[in-house]
Amino acid sequence: MFVLTVDQRRSRRDIDRVPELLERYRDHGLIRSFERTAGDEVQAVCEDAATVVSIALELVSTPRWSVGIGIGSVELPLPETTRAGRGPAFEAARDAVTRAKGSPAALAVSGPEPTAAEDAETAFTLVALLIGRRSDHGREAVALMTGGLSQTDAAERLKISKQAMSQRLSVAGWHVENAGRILAARLLDTANRTGSQGT
Repeated sequence: MFVLTVDQRRSRRDIDRVPELLERYRDHGLIRSFERTAGDEVQAVCEDAATVVSIALELVSTPRWSVGIGIGSVELPLPETTRAGRGPAFEAARDAVTRAKGSPAALAVSGPEPTAAEDAETAFTLVALLIGRRSDHGREAVALMTGGLSQTDAAERLKISKQAMSQRLSVAGWHVENAGRILAARLLDTANRTGSQGT
């Protein structure tokens, strides 16, 4: 199981962005949706690694959030509210979000098998840093592709040639990002399975 603990960065100098986050991820295939747990911190429970990857990378693509991903078991049955949840995955998420505040990508992964969690965290960090270094043109091109457009349609929307679109995507590392997302999800699943076998 995966627990996401997310904390708003520099919250004392910014507006409260928690309500916006709660609304954004209300229907994202989570077992327990994000819920404010304390101050500017929210928490959610998920069992799908690809969903965790998608949410975590979207959050750290802005400078507003620190994301901790905890891997492990949770006490069942899960209570109706996320903040009432207990178990090793919740404790791991707490450790992870604390470390995330000082990490290069504002993201950390913790679990019962440290090496497996470190591997997943490394994959996340590489993809997050790639996304963070994109130009505005690169972000725009990738957003259109992620939205389901073909390269030809995206090029027409941006009023550029298909070749220019291909170049923008290449410079933005779009294909590398896709491979990195798949790798991060695979490593999360591996860490989850390895941790489960050890308990």
